Amino acid sequence: MIYSASFVWAEYKFNDPYKFAKMQGIFLIVGIFIMYALSKFDYHNYYKYANVIVLICAILLILVLIPGIGSIRNGSRSWFGIGSLGIQPSEFAKIGLIIYVSKYLTNNNKYMKSIIKGVLPILGVIGFFFLIIMLEPDFGTAMVILITLVVLIFISGVKISFFVKIGLFGLLGIVGIIIAAPYRMKRIVSFLNPWSDPLGSGYQIIQSLYAIGPAGLLGQGFLKSRQKYFYLPEPQTDFIFSIISEELGFLGVLIVSLFFILIFYLGISTSLKCKDLFGKYLAFGLTFGLIIQSILNLMVVVGLIPVTGVTLPFLSYGGSSLLVSMISIGIILNVIKCNNI
Repeated sequence: MIYSASFVWAEYKFNDPYKFAKMQGIFLIVGIFIMYALSKFDYHNYYKYANVIVLICAILLILVLIPGIGSIRNGSRSWFGIGSLGIQPSEFAKIGLIIYVSKYLTNNNKYMKSIIKGVLPILGVIGFFFLIIMLEPDFGTAMVILITLVVLIFISGVKISFFVKIGLFGLLGIVGIIIAAPYRMKRIVSFLNPWSDPLGSGYQIIQSLYAIGPAGLLGQGFLKSRQKYFYLPEPQTDFIFSIISEELGFLGVLIVSLFFILIFYLGISTSLKCKDLFGKYLAFGLTFGLIIQSILNLMVVVGLIPVTGVTLPFLSYGGSSLLVSMISIGIILNVIKCNNI
């Protein structure tokens, strides 16, 4: 699907219709090897080195903000450029933070009923990472991380009344973030009424809906999308689901949806059956991180929420996103193996 969605743009930009497919193929091969290796690597080691892992993630996120070290792509200084390749440290910070928070919740399980002793210290760490990523700015990744970790903390037994309060506070903060950046306000307006600016902020949503709307049961057919012909910008990334829908129809949408439902079911089942607390939190966090990112992407594509810049795990073009998704699955597979699930 990456080839189908990208060959028009690849031919136009690079005179090579296979450009994006070949690049993603390299990351896929590397990702499979990493996934296999991590499925053999005892996940208890992440508990030992959680502090080191999260410290490395913090250093990389700070370094990427420094001009001359981090490179700017699509308006965000969130990449380390290595030739034509790019590595996005905020993607890897998802894994690092899930590992760190899982260790924290394991060690402080008895304190999680206390807001001051248990909850606020870890929220401070999460808030620090959230602010660093927002400086890039990368609102989509920051929201995926925030939602994943807040839900992870929630299942540790924190009183729901606290989350109601923090939710209201967070909502005010999000409103402030949106107001502070005019382009985010344009995205909100275009989400509510994309036709208010059909050639500007509402363009992507309108073109996405044009792709999805007439798809029918079986779609237009593989390689036969019309929207990828310079209507939908870079359709191989955030809006690849639009092309899947247009070409493969409701059947393609159903297959993709069942794929993610299966991952969610098996991941949560692994978490529930795991024998130790760290493994339970780790499996749940990694699974929920993949699923909430998928849900946010699909909601953007069908116009339910404003454009966030979040990729669709496993399917969108992007090496960092694919590697992180494969790493997550590799770790979950090891939790399954170590617990004989």
